[in-house]
Amino acid sequence: MDSSPGKLHKLFDENFLEYTSYVIRERAIPAIEDGLKPVQRRILQTLFNMEDGRFHKVANLVGETMKLHPHGDASIFAALVNLANKGYLIDRQGNFGNIFTGDQASAARYIECRLSPLAKEVLFNKDLTEFIESYDGRMMEPVTLPAKIPMLLLQGAEGIAVGMATKIMPHNFCELLEAQKAILQGKEFILYPDFPKKGLVDVSGYDDGNGKIRCRARIEEENDKTVIIKEIPYSTTTTSLIESVEKAAKAGKIKIVSISDFTAEDVEIEIKLARGIHAADTIKALYAFTDCEISISPNLTLICGDRPDTLSVSEVLRSNTEKLVTDLTRELEIDLGRLKDKLHARMLEQIFIEERLYKNIEEQTTYKKVVDTVESSLLPFADELIRPVVLEDIERLLEIRIKRISRYDIQKQQKEIRQINKEIKVIEKSLKDMVKYTISYLDKILEKYGANFPRQTEITEFKEVSVRKVALSNLVVGYNRETGFLGHQIKAEDEKKGDFSIPCSEYDRIFLLFESGVYKIIPVSEKIFIGHDLLWVGKVSKDLVFNMIYRDGAENLVYIKRFKMPSFIMEKEYRVFAEDKRSKILLLSFGEGKHARANLIPSPRARSNSVNISFDEYLLKGAAAKGKRLSNRVVRRVYETTEKIKVTEEEKQNLVLPGLGESQISKKELPNGKEGQEADSSQTPEVKPAGESEES
Repeated sequence: MDSSPGKLHKLFDENFLEYTSYVIRERAIPAIEDGLKPVQRRILQTLFNMEDGRFHKVANLVGETMKLHPHGDASIFAALVNLANKGYLIDRQGNFGNIFTGDQASAARYIECRLSPLAKEVLFNKDLTEFIESYDGRMMEPVTLPAKIPMLLLQGAEGIAVGMATKIMPHNFCELLEAQKAILQGKEFILYPDFPKKGLVDVSGYDDGNGKIRCRARIEEENDKTVIIKEIPYSTTTTSLIESVEKAAKAGKIKIVSISDFTAEDVEIEIKLARGIHAADTIKALYAFTDCEISISPNLTLICGDRPDTLSVSEVLRSNTEKLVTDLTRELEIDLGRLKDKLHARMLEQIFIEERLYKNIEEQTTYKKVVDTVESSLLPFADELIRPVVLEDIERLLEIRIKRISRYDIQKQQKEIRQINKEIKVIEKSLKDMVKYTISYLDKILEKYGANFPRQTEITEFKEVSVRKVALSNLVVGYNRETGFLGHQIKAEDEKKGDFSIPCSEYDRIFLLFESGVYKIIPVSEKIFIGHDLLWVGKVSKDLVFNMIYRDGAENLVYIKRFKMPSFIMEKEYRVFAEDKRSKILLLSFGEGKHARANLIPSPRARSNSVNISFDEYLLKGAAAKGKRLSNRVVRRVYETTEKIKVTEEEKQNLVLPGLGESQISKKELPNGKEGQEADSSQTPEVKPAGESEES
């Protein structure tokens, strides 16, 4: 045997492609025609073969299905339970598990099932079904079932094959059939998912089956200290949901006392809240930090013909509707053909008996002469018949018993012929307008079964919960000036020495402002060295306004500026004024309604040796703006005042610039080398978290 690398590589390629094709077409991806994977189709066909109106043991059904499915009983049983729990095609008896809790079904020997009336009505028709040999050649199995409703979109599907996957959302029974009617009438339609686990769904990004949706649990506030989860998102269970809540509580993202699962036929998860925590805030946190809200990205991949393809919901439904019209047309044509054959047989029988043609064969001695005699006897009546007489017709006449001839009821026969003619006319009328007939068929299905399948999931639109806004401030970031370290593992020893501490969450961004005018934004960390010259630290808030008075060392002048929280790139250094060793921040405050006073070096010609400053008088500009000069004279000291100061027109002429919040104030060295005392330190107010405007 030649085992050269080239031939070995070719062997692997061929085998892998064959395996890939098999997995995609025969196991993982559903067909567009009936929306079923092969194992599901084989289960349903086996149920149809066994159908006698009674329930069948699932163990027996699984064994029978193994005659068609070559992958063992475990895969068949799992597929059967999944198919039965969708609630459309299989009637259940016994414990088939719980889709809400994720509990498993009982053993196959304890539970029973049968085809539902809907499945028997819309899935099977031997005349329309193409059959092929099963894997061992002993039985025949369908290529696809002639489904008359869009099963693919009704039940949804998930599967992973080699190099591809599918994730098709289930839709509402009534809405699908109404959409098919809209297609037939040439009207617009729109479809959105509907889940058996109910809940809420935001479909703003659904994109006709290939976009993105967000699903939420339905959470009710029983009282200020208790919330109840009544419905859960698609693809979750109460078990997985509770695990995600407990994980969030353990991580400190939410605070709860207990969580209890009382789910039976309906979902009921009770959450008791900790002291000081309110239900309204907790509901937002549950959506932000747990599986109470999940995102799903549908992927409508299917087998179309003999190859995989990705289509939209609209394309699939239009294809199913076209197939429905074709199948109903074929059904009517087949029924019409059978009725005409039946009418032909009845008329032949009537002529044969009423005209006593059977007497012509009494003297014939051979079968051939008998056949020829009957054929020639029927020739005068050819115009009354539906079609020409063939050998099968003559043989059928010759099989009529004498007993039946003697009891032949002419009136009854004519009544039956009239009824057959009436049925033929009805079918011929329907065939002339198949759109009307198809709509009528859909209306009958809706009338018969629609009430059993109301919409479960509420379609709504909800704002995305900001993680930073709802996160608990469960960390305290401290700054120790002596060591120069900052982080939530650092403890501020003494605020009088310039240490800081601020409560924050792990999602906050920390704004650091240094005495040199350098600022940068960093994430919350356990411990990081930032140096000994930190002037102010706070949480990033897009609405935070800075009121600043600083000395420009190069010009030896004092400026006022006011600016909002600037845009930033994480951990990149920026400056609020030009770099110079002599430049320093003299006063920093935050927010609206802030005032300050600047004392100037006395001048014999000046009427006043101080300037009153109201920061609200200055425009908000960028953090890098220079600002407006405070005074032409040398500034002796600057301090913040708590009372509103009336600013004269003359003082207004001397100022200008940007700000927000309250600040921290310390002693500053003045430009002339003298030291001035600024306003007393005041605690920075708590600012609600907000998303920073990062630049990428």
